[in-house]
Amino acid sequence: MDLKLNLLVLRCRGIEVSRFFYEQLGIEFQKEKHGSGPEHYASAFEGMVFELYPLKEDEPVDRSRLGFAVNLETDLKESLDAADIEIFSSYEFDGRLVFVVQDPDGRKVELSQSQ
Repeated sequence: MDLKLNLLVLRCRGIEVSRFFYEQLGIEFQKEKHGSGPEHYASAFEGMVFELYPLKEDEPVDRSRLGFAVNLETDLKESLDAADIEIFSSYEFDGRLVFVVQDPDGRKVELSQSQ
């Protein structure tokens, strides 16, 4: 079986705050609305669609953990510091330094510089 992730949808308490957070990682979003559904943001990259939807009232935020290999023109740590994104921890994996941050909804997001 050849399996590839092609869709990731996150429900967010503050969709604009979350959009801004993920844009600091280099993700570019387009605003969308399908039929009578809510306005949301979508980004397509690497054969995958990544969407941010507003969280429904009384709906709990999940405890998902995300990981992105980001390709930045500057040092990853410097970029996170400049964006005021707090690094909660870091570790080395497969020869790369991985920084663990939190998105505005408290999800752990692992970031490493792509090679």
